Amino acid sequence: MSEAVSERKGGRSAAGVVRSGAGALFASVLIAALCAVARAQAADERDLGELSLEQLANIEVTSVSRRPEKLQDAAASIYVITAEDIRRSGATTLPEALRLAPNLQVARVDSRTYAISARGFNNAIGNKLLVMIDGRTVYSPLFSGVFWDQQDVMLQDVERIEVISGPGAALWGANAVNGVINVITRSARDTQGALGVLQTGNTQGQYGFRYGGKIGETGAFRFYGKAEDYNRTELLNGSPVFNGWGRGQAGFRADWSTGDDSFTLQGDSYRGHGELSAVGQPTFSGTNLLGRWNRRFADGSGLRVQTYLDHASRDDILTFRDTMDTFDVEAQYGTPLGERQHLLVGGGQRIARDETLKSLLIQFSPANQNLRWTSLFAQDEIKLAERLKLTAGAKLESNIYTGWEFLPSARLAWKPDSRQLVWGALSRAVRAPARVDREFFFPGNPPFFIVGGPNFVSEVSNVFELGYRAQPTDVLSYSLTAFRSFHERLRSGALPPATVQNMIEGKSTGLEAWGSYQVTRRWRLSGGLTTLAQRLHTLPGSPDPTGPSALGNDPDYQWMLRSQLDLPAGWEFDVGVRRVAALPVPALPAYDAVDARLGWRANRQWSVSLTVQNGFDPWHPEFTSSGAAVNQIPRSAILSVEWRP
Repeated sequence: MSEAVSERKGGRSAAGVVRSGAGALFASVLIAALCAVARAQAADERDLGELSLEQLANIEVTSVSRRPEKLQDAAASIYVITAEDIRRSGATTLPEALRLAPNLQVARVDSRTYAISARGFNNAIGNKLLVMIDGRTVYSPLFSGVFWDQQDVMLQDVERIEVISGPGAALWGANAVNGVINVITRSARDTQGALGVLQTGNTQGQYGFRYGGKIGETGAFRFYGKAEDYNRTELLNGSPVFNGWGRGQAGFRADWSTGDDSFTLQGDSYRGHGELSAVGQPTFSGTNLLGRWNRRFADGSGLRVQTYLDHASRDDILTFRDTMDTFDVEAQYGTPLGERQHLLVGGGQRIARDETLKSLLIQFSPANQNLRWTSLFAQDEIKLAERLKLTAGAKLESNIYTGWEFLPSARLAWKPDSRQLVWGALSRAVRAPARVDREFFFPGNPPFFIVGGPNFVSEVSNVFELGYRAQPTDVLSYSLTAFRSFHERLRSGALPPATVQNMIEGKSTGLEAWGSYQVTRRWRLSGGLTTLAQRLHTLPGSPDPTGPSALGNDPDYQWMLRSQLDLPAGWEFDVGVRRVAALPVPALPAYDAVDARLGWRANRQWSVSLTVQNGFDPWHPEFTSSGAAVNQIPRSAILSVEWRP
């Protein structure tokens, strides 16, 4: 296998890389050439998208301070993926939609597995990124990461995705170390009527249906169903991998209000399965139900109470065989203290029952575990001067392994004028132990080569950030963030039989930049760049033979450029170019990807689009971890049809 990989890598470093680089250059030239077309369009053409850059700056986000604030005023490295961005990208899955955020590293491992992170430490079981869907935490306490094939939404129902790179632990708790992803779906009031979706292509097929209606004078509901199938991938040597899969999902949402109170009730149920192979057929399923109550008071204060139940099951004879039942409840209360101060306090409790079975490669001991997290938090926003604001807060959160963790943060924001924001932040975040750190045994039967560390403690990151956001004109906006993170007690191993330990430390330094330019009324350019330099080392006396390379496989940089262009008669043409630098260990070459979408809004009822992903590259590998086979991600073409009666 190593010889095959080497041979394919060699071919790519010559013809493959040249072809890919030429494709990226061609696409970039094509984007620039479209300027002449855009400027030549008739004056009566409709405007691009739904929001101008000024309106985008005024979008209300909630993930930075747990209460609504304008994006332009948010003192964090936050990027918002809008519903229009998702539609015009041609994305068909949540991970593919997340590629639109320049401050995320999104790498596809195979047909259904993704490695997604912010600011490094990327791997297929990444553990430093907090992910929520409508306020429901979806990372698995089994390994503090996300099974991305189990988490899905109907993308047509998404209002926006708020992506914060950097710590959010002071408000969101442990595991919000390198970032927070908050997927926010639309109110049922905004999804009335029927919608049918059909998507088909050489690598996948998907169809879905949604219907929304009213509940009395102040309420609304919707329900949906969707199904999808994805084809298997191949290894670098062309051998097929039995990793094709399919899933089905259905759900509902209801929203209503009475006076100063508003209520939301929503739920989803899904079931999926992998391709049948010689060792069996992996399956997964789950159901969740969430309720939320908001009350607004006359003095400007507000109360929110949210609770949810989540059942998730996964049965893969090779790896995880797990059933997790979770109950979560939290409340928060915010109130103004005079004209220059706002206080937010809250707390919550999460309880989970985890039951595991032994697989061929993994077992947990004890097999079953009761987990509990208790949290209290407070945040105070103080207006120090007319254009200067200090936000200080902290969260206390307990877990069954290390007890109480203290997670403080302080942010200072200065607005020289209404179009600029300068901010800085100091934060402490931790990644609390998961079951895989304490109770993990590999392989599934003795003798064991890797065992969980009974003394494993929380990983710690102390982070300094400095950012600048501006919209100097009505047609240009951009954001810059520099950060340095100091990591302590990172996960490490030892020679077999290896016990999981905390004997790696070091620092990460990087830059995040993105912006948008409205070239004409019908043409918008946007792009982003991130860089990352990690300096990690094992502590003296560590028996770890691999060192920091086992923590993640991260590129030094990545950049992207997107063009959205409206053409006459309801046509749309969108192009995206991205480049990801080489991965160090295990080594994978840099790659370029060029995606294009041609869409047509025939009328208010019908819209059609054709999306080509990796258009100038028949295949490329995006990610692998130590000892794992390297899958090639193929070029794909997807035809999408949407119908609204």
